[in-house]
This record gives sequence, structure tokens and C-alpha cells, in this order.
Amino acid sequence: MPRFNKTAVVALLTATSCVFLLFQLYYYRQHVSQNGQHIFGRTVHLSGKTTQWKVVQKFMGLVHKYNLPVFVVDTASLTLLSQDSTQQRNSLVKEPHCTFLCTNRDFLTFALLGNLWKYDAGLVSAAEEKGFEMLEVRGKDPRLVNMDDLSGNEIPLHFLFRLNSYVVHVVVLYERSGNYLWHGLLRLKPNMDRKFAPFRKLDYGQNAGAYDRPELVLTTLDGLDVRIPRNITGFLTEYSQARFLECRYREARSFFQLYPDDVSPEAMDFRMKAKALLRLAARTLNELHVPFWLSSGTCLGWFRQCNIIPYSKDVDLGIWIKDYRPDIIQAFQKAGLPLKHKFGKVEDSLELSFQGLDVKLDIFFFYEEPDIFWNGGTQAKSGKKFKYVFPQFTLCWAELMDLKVRVPCETVDYVIANYGPTWDTPVKTWDWKSSPPNVMENGVWPVQDWDEVIQVY
Repeated sequence: MPRFNKTAVVALLTATSCVFLLFQLYYYRQHVSQNGQHIFGRTVHLSGKTTQWKVVQKFMGLVHKYNLPVFVVDTASLTLLSQDSTQQRNSLVKEPHCTFLCTNRDFLTFALLGNLWKYDAGLVSAAEEKGFEMLEVRGKDPRLVNMDDLSGNEIPLHFLFRLNSYVVHVVVLYERSGNYLWHGLLRLKPNMDRKFAPFRKLDYGQNAGAYDRPELVLTTLDGLDVRIPRNITGFLTEYSQARFLECRYREARSFFQLYPDDVSPEAMDFRMKAKALLRLAARTLNELHVPFWLSSGTCLGWFRQCNIIPYSKDVDLGIWIKDYRPDIIQAFQKAGLPLKHKFGKVEDSLELSFQGLDVKLDIFFFYEEPDIFWNGGTQAKSGKKFKYVFPQFTLCWAELMDLKVRVPCETVDYVIANYGPTWDTPVKTWDWKSSPPNVMENGVWPVQDWDEVIQVY
């Protein structure tokens, strides 16, 4: 029986083990280079994370040095921080490097209040010394634009800091007269580099936006002191509904050149009363957390002439029927607005009217069908029902007479449905039952239901 050389056997086994380990190492490196390293079920590209982390650190050092109190508005980062992501947040605590401020995107977004921004050449120089390229996007200040002056001064709207193909986006928020915050479009000038940032992917700038002023808290994220909204979920909800439409001052001025504005004492008095009524209605519905929008003639006035139509004699609001609350009537009466009439019922064609000081408040409730939205009307003396049909629409924020209000985003379609293609021509004689092009008869209320569906006070 042949005898084995123990030394040779040990050497052979050692060599085999080394080859196997080298093969494993090669396979592991190839696998990671293609798929990234997996930590807690997520793919993390450490080189990319490291780059992001260094850029974020440099940027935060820059804004702290120049006392710019930016706060996080990045939707991906805030989503990680939201209460809905507690389980995910806990699973990411041990992730190396930057967790909340470094997402899988190649940009991070902060906001800065406009009154806290002051141009400092030192900031620009310091940013360049740290390796940043900087792009400033400016636009007209809407607070200074009106029908008498359409020019408006330009103000900074967005700042973008780029380093190693990673972008930090700073959105500038300005306080508007309606006591809300506003940011403008990110619209590049012709000579600007359209490849400077992934503009189509940015959270902010595709549209102008409006927000309530968030309460901010100072916290520590990824070892850095940063400010975030206290109510993260509320802020993210606002973000999803923040699109803002500016009043069309240029078109309004053209309208008044054809049809001079009524500046009589009676017209001015009506507008002031209508504004007070709108403010009171907005406060009452906001306290109930019931969203509303400008409808009918009030919407037409905003869209066509940036003001209340003086001969309209009322204020018109729309509310989704799903947002109806039984205590709406009580809330308005408590606010000093007695119920004038109640037509229809929650299931069909509900309409409420309240009496203000010489100005009536009409609230129309809107119902949804597969391809349309509609609201109802009722003739008190006959019990006839009417239906006003609109193309489907979404809601945007706007400003009317220093008030932040909602309007249909697809305003022109909404107005044309209600007033026809000649909506830009004033019509002072209007029959609610026959004049609107979108009205149709919708049956008659049964006489036995009149006590419920026709209530006049």
C-alpha cells in the first residue's frame, strides 16, 4: 500500500483552498459590480452613496457658514421620515453612510424662505471653492405684477448646486398677501444649460406651488443638524395638491380695455362685501376641513378679470358631495350667515344658499359619474330639477382679492362648459335655468318629497 507524503497533501489542500477563495472573491466582486450590495433587502451602490454623502456634507457646511436656514422638502427623504415609514426607517438604521438625505435619486431638495435670502458674493465663491457649479433661475415677482404694471421685478426662484453629477436643489418660498407661501416655475432662460440637472425629475418647478407656512423643527439626520416640517405627512399631502395658477393679468387688462371696469361706489361696495363673505366662507369651511373651489360667476370673474364681477350679486363655491358634512349649515349659521334655502338632498342635487350682508353665498355640491362631474339645480315653484354637466377637472390653488382659494386647474374648459365659447363677453342678463350651455332638465321632484328637497327660508 503506497504511503502518502503528509507535507504534499497539506500543500495540495492549501492550494485548493486558496484557489476556491480567490474564485469566491472574484465572483463576489463581479456580482456586486453588476447588482450592488444588498443590505436589508435594498440595493445600495456604496460608491454612489458615498458621493452623495460628501456632496450633502459640503452643502450643509456651506449653508451653515452663511446662515441660510434651509429645510428639507425632498419628497423621497420626507417619505422615509414619515410615520408611515417607521418600519422601513428602523430597518435602515444600520445602513452605512447617508440614509435619509441620500436616496436613490441624483438630487436632493431643500427650501428657503425668500425673506431670509440675501445675495452674498462670498457664498458663490465659497461654493466654487468646494467644487460646486451653481445655477440661479430667476423670474418675475408676482406680488408686484398687476394690471397697471405687467413687468414685475425679477427675483431668485431656484438655486441648483452641482458637484460630481449630484444636484442639490434649493426652492425659494415667498410669502404672498393671502398669508401663504409660494414658489415659482423653474423656467430656464434660452442661454442656460439644459443638461445641468435632471430638470424633468425634480420635485419642484414643473408648476408653481402654494403651501401653508409649515412649522419647522431642528433635528439630526445622518449626523447633520437639519430642519424638517414637524407635520411631515401633512406637508407631503400639501405637496400632492400644491399646484398654483397665477391670475392672468395681461388678459384681464385686455378685457378691461374692451369693457371698462365698473368703479362706481356701488360696484366697489359690492366687491368689498363679496370679499368679506368669501373670507368668512373660507374660514368656516377650512375649520371644518372641507375643501372648496370658486365656481360659476366667481370662477369666471377670477379667470377673466382677476376680480369679482360687480353685477353678479353673489359668491359661488363648489364642494365635492363626498366632502359634505351635516354640520355645515350649523357652522355657517354660527358664523352669522343664516340659511336662505336648501334644495335637493345629499344623494341628489344638493344645493345650499346662505344670506350675507347684501350678498348671497351659493354652495353647489358636485357629483361624479364615469366621464363627467355635475351639480344640480331646483326650481322652487315647480319642483323641476336641472343638471349642469362639466368635463372632469382637478383643483389648483389661486389668489383672488388677497385670498388663497382653489379653482379648477382646467379653468378654460370649466368656464366654457358653464358660459360657452363667448365667455369673455360680459352678459348681464342671465337665466340660471336656460342660459348656461351645460344645463339640462333632470326630471321633477315627487310632490311628497318637497318638504325635504325644497326648503326656503
